[in-house]
Amino acid sequence: MVKVAVEGRIIELKNLEKRFWPEGFTKGDLIRYYDSVAPHLLPYLKDRPLVLNRYPDGIEGESFYQKDCPGHAPEWVETVPVKHGDAGKVIDYILCNDKPTLLWMVQQGAVELHAWLARRGAINHPDIAVLDLDPMPGVSFPQVVESAFLLKAALSEFNLHGYPKTSGSEGLHIFIPVEPEYTHREVAQAMGYVADFVAKVFPKATTERAVEKRGARVYLDYLQNGYGKTMASPYSVRPLPGAPVSTPLDWEELAHREWRPQDFNIATVPARLEARGAVWQGFGRRQSLQTLTAAVLKRPLSR
Repeated sequence: MVKVAVEGRIIELKNLEKRFWPEGFTKGDLIRYYDSVAPHLLPYLKDRPLVLNRYPDGIEGESFYQKDCPGHAPEWVETVPVKHGDAGKVIDYILCNDKPTLLWMVQQGAVELHAWLARRGAINHPDIAVLDLDPMPGVSFPQVVESAFLLKAALSEFNLHGYPKTSGSEGLHIFIPVEPEYTHREVAQAMGYVADFVAKVFPKATTERAVEKRGARVYLDYLQNGYGKTMASPYSVRPLPGAPVSTPLDWEELAHREWRPQDFNIATVPARLEARGAVWQGFGRRQSLQTLTAAVLKRPLSR
């Protein structure tokens, strides 16, 4: 065990040599990764309820999702109570607004960090909309990229700019910062309108919910915008072979790629950030959904 002081907090780090990935990456490697990228990661986590995907014995061991903050958490770990369901069940979610909390979570075996699309204080009104591009078996990554650029063009018709990132697997996520003026349901409807439009003009994409009916197409998932839904945060590690990272991209490098999604991992992303810095320029600018929601109201979704 090693005790370290981080921003005035003492954190006990244990089992740093435990192998967390079959390729040899250890728990210590994971902690060092999150420590390195914290300045870039924390702004995307600020004031967002978190769901942790914990792997105490590495990705080949048992895992579980944790919503409620555990009772043994240090007193300085912030939480936010959020009501769920008609019965009003309250879950005390962790908020990660500083590096000590981040490293404490990773010490608990949190490999993957899933964040709400809304923040404390406006939990019913998301400030990020998302489109999740999930390729079905038999779909190539260039097909995913083609779908992403069609979504980019569709969003631009409504004066919206999306920011792409790798999912950490074979797909892509597009994050769209929005003004927190609409409910989760309304944002989902707006993103569904965009996704349905692309699926109608591009036969290699679909919004079909039934997995068996999707075929070898890219599933354009807009339902992740629902209340209580979470997405892997930018710079979150994924519990997959090679320790991949969900990595922000710019549209130019997505168009002229000479890489594979697996090239972004805990060994390479810190150097990428040091060399390039943040690539999501302007992400803090919230965008209005007014034009898009007007279109949705004129032509309601059939579903």
